[in-house]
Amino acid sequence: MSSRHPGPFVVDPAVMARIRPMQHRDAPAVARQHHAAMGSSLWARLGLPFLEALYSALVDSPHFLGFVYQDDDGLGGFIAGSTDTSRMFGETLRAHYPTIAVAAARGLALRPTVAWQLLRTGAYFDASGSDIPGESLFCSFQPQLRGTGASGHVNKVLFDELLARGHREVKITTEADNPGANRQLLSWGFELDRRFEFYGKPMVRYVLDLEHSERVQASSRHPAV
Repeated sequence: MSSRHPGPFVVDPAVMARIRPMQHRDAPAVARQHHAAMGSSLWARLGLPFLEALYSALVDSPHFLGFVYQDDDGLGGFIAGSTDTSRMFGETLRAHYPTIAVAAARGLALRPTVAWQLLRTGAYFDASGSDIPGESLFCSFQPQLRGTGASGHVNKVLFDELLARGHREVKITTEADNPGANRQLLSWGFELDRRFEFYGKPMVRYVLDLEHSERVQASSRHPAV
């Protein structure tokens, strides 16, 4: 377990002003960003049309928390999280089944080997644990924004929103052999909580105590998505 307790997050108002809730109109740009940064992930392998349909549908979910960073050239990055991932995906699939199913079928026609992973997706919730519903799922930024603090700010917005909604903890899962992600999570004060295997890969679950983190303060600055 990590024993780090980083101090308060220094907010740059200019960076924070560029962050806003994700909207339907952001779905195409978010899909492209997701696909470019996480092309080997299951969702990305189903193709851009699937990602666009998925994000457009997720925005309607009361359990979805999505924020985008708007730079001078357009969408510079985004973060997607949830107050209850299992319920979010279940309700979203039921509400938008025709659109998502057609997009997924097109992706499977191009990459049929993805089917076995797609069938196992439901097992993720048991493997990663349902004891902590608040979750950060995807976060990606354009390469030119690395080192600007944009990623840290958008993470803070998500964590602040989760705390404002009454969540005491947030979890993030990542591949065990992703040293960059592991370092970043530890620097935020996350603690390594669980190891498990999924899709044949070793995974780790990190948990952040939102209530006692000096970097997180409940805020309603960003309206619910």
